[in-house]
Amino acid sequence: MVLRDGRTISALTAGAVTTALAALTPVTAFAAGDPLQRYAQQQLRWERCDADRPAAFECAKVEVPLDYADPGGRTIDIAISRVRAGSAKQRHGALLMNPGGPGGPGLTMPVEMEPLLPAEVRDRFDLIGFDPRGAGQSSPIGCDLKADERTFQHPYSAGTFAKDVAWARTVADKCWAKAGDVLPHITTRNTARDMDVVRAALGERRISYFGHSYGTYLGAVYAQMFPQRSDRFVLDSALDPSLVWRGGLREASAGAELAFTRWTEWAAARDAAYGLGATAAEVRRTYWDLVAHADRTPVPTGDGSLDGDAVRSGYAAFVHVEAVTPWIVALKAAAAGGPAAPAVPSVVPTDNTVSVAWAVLCGDTRNWPRDPEQYRRDAVRDRARYPLAGDLGANILPCAFWKPAGGEPATVVNNDVNALIVQNQWDPQATLSMAQGMRRALHGARLVTVAGGEGHGVVVAGPSCADGSVTRYLTTGRLPAKDLTCGG
Repeated sequence: MVLRDGRTISALTAGAVTTALAALTPVTAFAAGDPLQRYAQQQLRWERCDADRPAAFECAKVEVPLDYADPGGRTIDIAISRVRAGSAKQRHGALLMNPGGPGGPGLTMPVEMEPLLPAEVRDRFDLIGFDPRGAGQSSPIGCDLKADERTFQHPYSAGTFAKDVAWARTVADKCWAKAGDVLPHITTRNTARDMDVVRAALGERRISYFGHSYGTYLGAVYAQMFPQRSDRFVLDSALDPSLVWRGGLREASAGAELAFTRWTEWAAARDAAYGLGATAAEVRRTYWDLVAHADRTPVPTGDGSLDGDAVRSGYAAFVHVEAVTPWIVALKAAAAGGPAAPAVPSVVPTDNTVSVAWAVLCGDTRNWPRDPEQYRRDAVRDRARYPLAGDLGANILPCAFWKPAGGEPATVVNNDVNALIVQNQWDPQATLSMAQGMRRALHGARLVTVAGGEGHGVVVAGPSCADGSVTRYLTTGRLPAKDLTCGG
């Protein structure tokens, strides 16, 4: 493989070519003479992570190359953690974990996930957390972005589009000025390579994995790059790897429209309690009248006044029908002169560092349009198709001005590695259609759909009807005979 500057990556120094890795013996991490061998042989120093955490929660640093094309060059540290398996006799291996993002730190995942996993799973696995490169304690990066530059989605309007373009260009320029020597290497493929170095440093022939949200894509990329090293993979709330990344942001708008329609029907059936309308059409009209009113006179809330676009920006809450409905009622009352409404219901934890998010989103793929007018056209088109959030998913982002426009091509996920995908029917971010896309890419996988399940996360949210399938797979390696739907 030839890089932009003409350097060539050999099969082994890249650490990514499946055929080369498949040829290695199952005992050793990397072939003798491979420049990555020294990383596999490093001695890890485990220490108690934090005096406020359990003594069994240990942390260490793993040294990895910044640039896998130059494994003898500059290095960075990856912060990892572990909680040892409960039973040495029943121990099966290491279960790496990623919470999502991209850019979400995962160092504390072992202690956060331990209570959510049954004893038979905890007995079999060392739970391994890690902060992905560039995030948390893993050689963190930053772009020095001001508070108003950290926003993620911008509603489209002809009058503000030039300002949105300037914002996107400014964020890209700031990131490259501050961290341009590192940004080209903050990608999903390199994080997957880091995972394989961690595997080798832990002395494991294969690794098991639990990934949530973006972590499902990271897991799929690892499985594609290192299929011989992949053991039992659980993907919670999966993204469609064929949509990385702009397509995934736009696909979320379609999911938001479906959730909104479901909410209007739910609220209409409870008109006596909420007074938003006796039919789905009336509830829909009530909402859009509220948005129009807010555009004329912003509605006071606990987070400040909201205009119509700000009201629409809370679209993810519509998957939680019982939580969002009182908020809409309170907004309607506030718009009519009543007390200020509460803040937008928080349905997704914001644990990502925005700088790493841009690095991964913009650097993972070369398919971001470079012409601002393409974003304008797409925002207008998507707003017409999906009025609730179409423009929010399609409007311009810093990736339009990222330099360079993606280092390596995005990974094409298409393999037979075993994996278990678990998915809520109503997920505002990783929609059911996205999980079905992941299922099509992973031919050896099975998909368990929680009918009526709400929110972004199944295992991470606590007990569900999918738990039995997850436990059985992690403890025995056996997948369901076919895709399943449970609950309802």
